[in-house]
Formats: sequence, C-alpha cells, structure tokens
Amino acid sequence: MENSAKTPAIARAETGIHDFNFFYGHWHIRNRRLVARLQGCTEWEEFDAVGHVRPLPAGIGNYDDFIAKAWRPDFVGMSLRIFNPHTELWSIYWLENQTGGLNAAGALLPPVVGKFSDGVGIFEGDDMLGEKAVRVRYTWSGITATTARWEQAMSADGGLNWETNWIMEHVRNSGQDAAEEVATPARLEAVV
Repeated sequence: MENSAKTPAIARAETGIHDFNFFYGHWHIRNRRLVARLQGCTEWEEFDAVGHVRPLPAGIGNYDDFIAKAWRPDFVGMSLRIFNPHTELWSIYWLENQTGGLNAAGALLPPVVGKFSDGVGIFEGDDMLGEKAVRVRYTWSGITATTARWEQAMSADGGLNWETNWIMEHVRNSGQDAAEEVATPARLEAVV
C-alpha cells in the first residue's frame, strides 16, 4: 500500500513561499500617488523610482529598496517580506528613513498580511493616518517576467469603502533577469 502522506519538502513546495520570487532583480518603477489621502483629493503626483529586490537567507522572504531621487532626493524606503510556513501567509513591513517604520518602543509597525490567489496578491493590515485608525490594503497584480503592478488603498470605515492612493507600475530593467540576479537561495523547506 502506498503512503499518501506528504513529505515536509513536498508540502512546503506547494505553499506560497515562492510567490514573490518573480520580484528578484532591478526595477524601474512609475508611481502615481494621491497628494492627500482619505480627504476626497483627486490630485495625483507622478514620479519615477528604482528598486532592487533580494532574497533573505534560507528563502524565508525578501527585501527591496525604493529610491525616488526626483521625488524626494533624500528619501529611501524598504519593504521586508517574511513568509510564515505555519500560516502560509506573508507579512509585509514598510520601513523608511523619514519615520523609520518603528513605534516609540523601537518595534516594527504592524505589517499587512496576506497571500496570492489566482495570480493576485492581497495583503491587509491596520495602520494610522495621522491620528486616524485606517485599514491598509496592498494588491499585487499584472505579474509577468518583466512587469508587476502594486496598489495601496486605505479605508477609514473598516473596509467598507476603499480609496486607492498609490499605484506603482514595475518594469524590469533591461538586461536584468531574475534568474541571473539571484543565486537560488537555500529553500526554507530544507530547514523546516
């Protein structure tokens, strides 16, 4: 009789741990961002940025840098994406050199959490916009070998109504390939 139980390596390979592998490499990022959020604003600012995405050791996640010199010359942002093999969900943290992305105690601010389904990634979490509690949603879509779209939306009413306030259109820099950019990281399933 054949054993139908999955080995840990096979079970891990079927999770979403590799969902962000498409993102490794160098990117040109076209940004559209609302000037004011959750205020009925219809004025958008547009600017270009560059980003570089790298894996974390053992394939537990990845991080990127976001530099938009023409928008804010001294601004540097960073996303940290961590995969939880137990919940099979991603946690995404935003850090930047203006506010740090930390609370008063020095801990990371709460992440947006979620996963990909049918090629679209939805990640949500609670945040503050000034003194107002808001819900934040990141949506990843339009993913190909050379393009990806990211949107940020906020809700002030617990998710009943959403306002998209930032859109990034990513295009892989010519000559850059995810396969050549990253030596295949050790796989998480090998150590879990």
